[in-house]
Amino acid sequence: MLRWLIGGGREPQGLAEKSSVQTIGEEQTQNPYTELLVLKGHQDIVRFLVQIDDYRFASAGDDGIIFLWNAQTGEKLYELHGHTHKITAIAPFSSSDVTEEKTDLIISASADRTVIVWDCANGRQVQKVSCFHSTVKCLTVLQRLNVWLSGGSDLCVWNQKLDLLCKTSHLTDAGISALVELPKNCIAAAVGKELIIFRLSASNNGSEGWSILEVKRLVDHQDNISSLVSVNDLTFVTGSHIGELIVWDALDWTKQASECNFWDSSVHPDVQPEIKLSQSPHETSVQHLTSDEQCVFAAVGKGIYVYNLQMKRVIACQRTAHDSSVLHIEKLPNRQLISCSEDGSVRIWELREKQQLPAEPVPTGFFNMWGFGRANKQANQAAKKMHENTPVYFLELVGDLIGHSSAVQMFLYFGELGLATCSADHLIILWKDGERESSLRSLTLFKKLAQSGDLQLRL
Repeated sequence: MLRWLIGGGREPQGLAEKSSVQTIGEEQTQNPYTELLVLKGHQDIVRFLVQIDDYRFASAGDDGIIFLWNAQTGEKLYELHGHTHKITAIAPFSSSDVTEEKTDLIISASADRTVIVWDCANGRQVQKVSCFHSTVKCLTVLQRLNVWLSGGSDLCVWNQKLDLLCKTSHLTDAGISALVELPKNCIAAAVGKELIIFRLSASNNGSEGWSILEVKRLVDHQDNISSLVSVNDLTFVTGSHIGELIVWDALDWTKQASECNFWDSSVHPDVQPEIKLSQSPHETSVQHLTSDEQCVFAAVGKGIYVYNLQMKRVIACQRTAHDSSVLHIEKLPNRQLISCSEDGSVRIWELREKQQLPAEPVPTGFFNMWGFGRANKQANQAAKKMHENTPVYFLELVGDLIGHSSAVQMFLYFGELGLATCSADHLIILWKDGERESSLRSLTLFKKLAQSGDLQLRL
């Protein structure tokens, strides 16, 4: 295995341009990922990684090929050929047929307007459908109902055998960009600026009959919805290209809270402002959202933000977490975040509580949009008193993983097995805990020596 000690901050991209991105030295004591294993096979941008089980994952991208990998060893298990254009969506699907053993499947959609179901045990095609009128942009599995959904110019409901159970009428040419499961057999679909709520119904007479009904359209966003995530059975969140974040009630689909000042330093006094003449949509777009039920973690432009759902405000942020747009963000179990960017970097952050001195001014937070700009001293004093009793957090950079030469599209976290990243450089990298890997090698060597000694004694 290739061993690479990771370190070094990133240099400014030009002499006239001074980067405000945090840097970290070569001594990254809190960064365990000091070994990497490079996985080659793809011939184009690798955009998707999906976890199959505790040690297997699949990768897919613009070359139309899907690879199955072992996350522990980096071994290529299978190479799946069947699509003729780039992969546009991929999802894992475990069969729950009571008459058969559990089967791990993968569903993939492509710009060739086909969808294929693959068996992960042998890498073979189970079924293929070519009846789509447009490219399928997203796939969602409803494991409880043992069905899956495809979103494009319409919404289709399928069973495991790729029988079409029901579909909506043509929605728009732009089509559905994201789907999320809601309670009571409902689905939220992002279609441009709109959020459409659908309800699925199965036939009560024991037949295979299904129906899908549009029940509501939510038009609160001012721009196209770019990210959609379920928090729990009560809440889901959407983000748009102009930096709007809306928290929704998952049962009655009403708006619970909203945020639209991510990029505005005037409503975040504890962050050093940047001198910019204007903000382009590229810098304010919500590229990715994830949640741990208490907070929503948002990749907005070059920054990452932690939005507390109970407080209804941003409690920590790094406005320039990377040199370019952040494409993916995830929360780890140990109060750490990982983010990856178009700049080719993968960074580890730790959410820490800031120790405030009594004389230190308390930031008002982001979630103050209704009172912002109004001369309401009483409200401001009440808000200040509330925030004085509220802990203030910050994100500290604890690791910088430099290995990719182009945009890192996304990553998967495998716990003690490490981290898998994919990139526009056609590569997948497995980042490993150097101390753990060294201990495993020592243990293996010790066992071999012990077995060798045993053999000599017998001779």
